Amino acid sequence: MKTKAVRLYGKEDLRLEEFDLPALQDGEILARIVSDSICMSSYKAAMQGPDHKRVPNDVAEHPIIIGHEFCGEIIEVGSKWADQFKPGDRFSIQPALSDPSNVYAAPGYSFHYIGGAATYVVIPEIVMKQGCLLQYNGDAFYFGSLSEPISCIVGGFNVNFHTKPGSYKHIMGIVDGGNMALLAGVGPMGLGTIDLAIHNPRRPGLLVVTDIDEKRLARAAELYSPEEAARNGVTLHYVNTAEMEDVSAHLMSLSGGKGFDDVYVYAPVAAVVEQANDILAYDGCLNFFAGPTDPQFSAKFNFYNVHYNNVHVSGNSGGTTDDMKEALDLMTSGIVNPSAMITHVGGLDCVVDTTLRLPKIPGGKKLIYTQIKMPLTALADFDELGKTNPVFARLAEMLAQHNGLWHTEAEQYLLAHAESI
Repeated sequence: MKTKAVRLYGKEDLRLEEFDLPALQDGEILARIVSDSICMSSYKAAMQGPDHKRVPNDVAEHPIIIGHEFCGEIIEVGSKWADQFKPGDRFSIQPALSDPSNVYAAPGYSFHYIGGAATYVVIPEIVMKQGCLLQYNGDAFYFGSLSEPISCIVGGFNVNFHTKPGSYKHIMGIVDGGNMALLAGVGPMGLGTIDLAIHNPRRPGLLVVTDIDEKRLARAAELYSPEEAARNGVTLHYVNTAEMEDVSAHLMSLSGGKGFDDVYVYAPVAAVVEQANDILAYDGCLNFFAGPTDPQFSAKFNFYNVHYNNVHVSGNSGGTTDDMKEALDLMTSGIVNPSAMITHVGGLDCVVDTTLRLPKIPGGKKLIYTQIKMPLTALADFDELGKTNPVFARLAEMLAQHNGLWHTEAEQYLLAHAESI
């Protein structure tokens, strides 16, 4: 079986290549990838090459397939797993394997024959043994791809903790009905967090979302309005902090002076971390969600408040398998809709350029359909492109009926009419 895939050979060295997959073993599964969303983590791996914790040192001689937010269909099942999976099953992958022999190993970073930026892959036995191949029963492949980032958001809610005076037992999760702040919180992951915060059964009573980009704040408010939040029992404020002299004082005033029980930092910027530190309530938990590229990144933290106000810090790089199962349930049940995270779509042929330029490309998630050829294209450009291309014209019409959002019917139409790779 031949595959086409984007492989990493070293720092800033990504190549789209065609090569043979090895013969399938009894403990493996052959799969067809349909969708993969590009994560900043893939950009970091491409920039750092073998210096990245998850990338093998011998990647120059034995390249790995990038991409870890993928969804597809099973083609062939090794005999060891024939009682659990069958050809035609749709699946999502939990890339955080938690393998005791190599805690950093993950599809999309560490393996030669599995990664999301590919047409076909071999799912190795280690993925199967760790229970990280998850059946997906939804209609949209892109939901399966976005289950990984949504699982990170779910994990961010689950990893936070609080305490009870007189007890050393941690109470896991956000404070139900408490005060929550999302700082720099209207990027793609922030949007997913707003969605979860106002629709999850366990949600805050007050949610404050900040950013310095008025257009992004306005789009967030259009997608998740304060009125919709109020219908779910959440008081929601969007705050542009770009020209604000004292951000911390303003945010504290929104909390009535109490501060915030759960504060999430979505940008690896020292000033934002310090704002989070300033607004923590007693027993408040600061979640450093943003992954910095600088291994020496640091910011000031008030240890007086650690001692006297019991404030603390948490963080998570990825979600657990249970988090991903929860994410899949939230999406397939309609509680959470990740479509607002997607701003661009493209084919496998645009992955190299898109990954290497990712921080410079505005917008949210870049969704890749690996079986097709297509330049990375902003959803907002479909109308203009539709003047000369009937496929984009029809897609623009379909998106207009869904508030400009990508959706299942648009995916199905694109896959049926795009050029195969």
